[in-house]
Amino acid sequence: MTTLIQLHHLPGHDPLICVPATLLHSATLMTADTPLKIGAQDCHDRENGAYTGDISAGMIADSFGSHVIIGHSERRTRYREDDALVRSKTIAAHKSGLIAVVCIGETEEERSSGRTLDVLRYQLARSLPDGATGENTVIAYEPVWAIGTGRTASIADIAEAHRFIRSELCKRFNSEGDRMRILYGGSVKPSNVDEVLHVENVDGALVGGASLTANDFLSICSAY
Repeated sequence: MTTLIQLHHLPGHDPLICVPATLLHSATLMTADTPLKIGAQDCHDRENGAYTGDISAGMIADSFGSHVIIGHSERRTRYREDDALVRSKTIAAHKSGLIAVVCIGETEEERSSGRTLDVLRYQLARSLPDGATGENTVIAYEPVWAIGTGRTASIADIAEAHRFIRSELCKRFNSEGDRMRILYGGSVKPSNVDEVLHVENVDGALVGGASLTANDFLSICSAY
């Protein structure tokens, strides 16, 4: 309860926790009277059908979830989810009234070969449907090589990537591109979050391991 009470004292912040599907309904009930939003970590791309074990966007909405993470690096690498599937899942999320947090990012090999911006351009173009808006879509830039490694992209690298993402969004979606939040995710922790959040075009953070410790999560929420 300490976490929820302290979250009441974070005006101007929009905290979100994406929980495992088994905790989704109970988490939304526990946080109903707080500013904390609850989302899911993935969804299926079909509304219904014989997909035993999968969680549809409609199921998330029925459990009162408001967001869903789509195309997380672990889904893209370990489960070989491509941009076309990410796009289909994003459409499914939108149809169910969910806000899609669409993840993009380059691997270490892609970065070392100088292809970071090309990868981001390709993923943005193929992962986002035409119906994406500032209301229903959030972009999360997560350099794959910085996730869970303790390594964080340099401030210059973050600024370049987020500036490029903003430019690509505005080219395609015009004014909606300016309204879409762009989060940075890559070993974000209390010691670096303030510096990261002061980078232009960084509208928030996608927090991994640090979110598992209440004090670290609250410290990150209190930044900026």
